[in-house]
Amino acid sequence: MPDTARYLACLTLLVVGCGGDRQPSSDGKPASATRSGGPVLTGAGATFPAPLYTKWFDAYAKETGVRINYQSIGSGGGIRQFIEGTVDFGATDGPMTDEQIAAVKGNVLHVPTVLGAVSVTYNLPSLGKTELNFDGGLLAEIFLGRVTHWNDGRVAALNPGVALPADDIIVVHRSDGSGTTFIFTDFLSKVSPTWSRQVGRATSVNWPIGLGGKGNEGVTQQVKQSPGSIGYVELIYAISNALPSAKIRNPAGVLVQPTLKSVAAAAAGADLPPDTDFRVSITNAPGKDSYPISSFTWLLIRKEDSDTARAKTIHDFVGWMLEPPAQRMAADLHYGPLPVPVIELVSRKIVR
Repeated sequence: MPDTARYLACLTLLVVGCGGDRQPSSDGKPASATRSGGPVLTGAGATFPAPLYTKWFDAYAKETGVRINYQSIGSGGGIRQFIEGTVDFGATDGPMTDEQIAAVKGNVLHVPTVLGAVSVTYNLPSLGKTELNFDGGLLAEIFLGRVTHWNDGRVAALNPGVALPADDIIVVHRSDGSGTTFIFTDFLSKVSPTWSRQVGRATSVNWPIGLGGKGNEGVTQQVKQSPGSIGYVELIYAISNALPSAKIRNPAGVLVQPTLKSVAAAAAGADLPPDTDFRVSITNAPGKDSYPISSFTWLLIRKEDSDTARAKTIHDFVGWMLEPPAQRMAADLHYGPLPVPVIELVSRKIVR
């Protein structure tokens, strides 16, 4: 089985080990367990980077003996469990809001791990491997339920010469709290005033239309099983399931595919001052090579942690994650490695 398929098959499982190794601390919050196999950490959240986290945590356990149990439950669930203190770290593709940060009294650091692309994917058997083109305005109209057939003139205008079918468009979206949804709706909110006003950006929104799927896995399967459908997933899910990824028009007017190069181009202009909290959006970034539905993804860790052993274990992992071998693993799975200036800034602010 190819590496990407093997990692995707593991997404609904704990990444390494099982939850039985955990013991609650006296205050009811998780405490890092240490057994003969080494320390154990638990985390939960984003499905967007889960294939990479699976690979990272497995490699880290082999190198250090530290086991990291990760549940791929969606960014909304990861933020919730981090706030509740039931995990050692959370993971999200949509940064915590000011209100959520206030709920933990500001005791959180957003640690960027890699870059990723949200692929707009679809299932149109009659087109074979033909790549379709979209812009943000058209995607907003489709996901608002205002463009309902594949041969609509607005779709045809962006895809001249393509024999578009007259089939109904079946919209597929996330049913759970999702950082992938945040990235997608953040992009739509920037390019469509109607979308911004009626739906907005969030990890969970009131969808005007469509079928829901849980996790990137669920949306992928809904699209695969539903001819005429369109959805949005992290790029590796489209690639590993042989689904097409559309070209999306960026602010420079260029139709761009999601690739490592186009995601890196989107991140190149990110403004990260020395006092940044890393909650930065790179959707609809300037530049002719930028893919407009790109994003950082983050781990959520505590600024101050009464469990000093846990804090050291987490910071040691972050340091390992920033090293070239770990970042190369990201590229192998079609995630964008962090730009060097971002790695240097994370190292100065977070790694102890």
